[in-house]
Amino acid sequence: MVTESPDVTSYDTELLGRIASLRSDAGLMEEYARRLRATAVTLDRCPAGPAWSRPALERQAASCVTAADQLRTAAEALLAHARAGD
Repeated sequence: MVTESPDVTSYDTELLGRIASLRSDAGLMEEYARRLRATAVTLDRCPAGPAWSRPALERQAASCVTAADQLRTAAEALLAHARAGD
């Protein structure tokens, strides 16, 4: 016996929305990393800039990049899960 499942369920729509949100958030985290690095360079060039600022901002930027990678990995895992349900 063959049964047909609906093409798109509300669960699928919600899941696809979550995937899009995760990807969007990953893009935001990359932008934050870019801004942090730009700020680090600016402060590094400023004689009054604290010596600790560049390393601290670089660590924060690296954390943002890691978060972006993790968000994309989560999005891909959800997409694989959604496809497995097809």
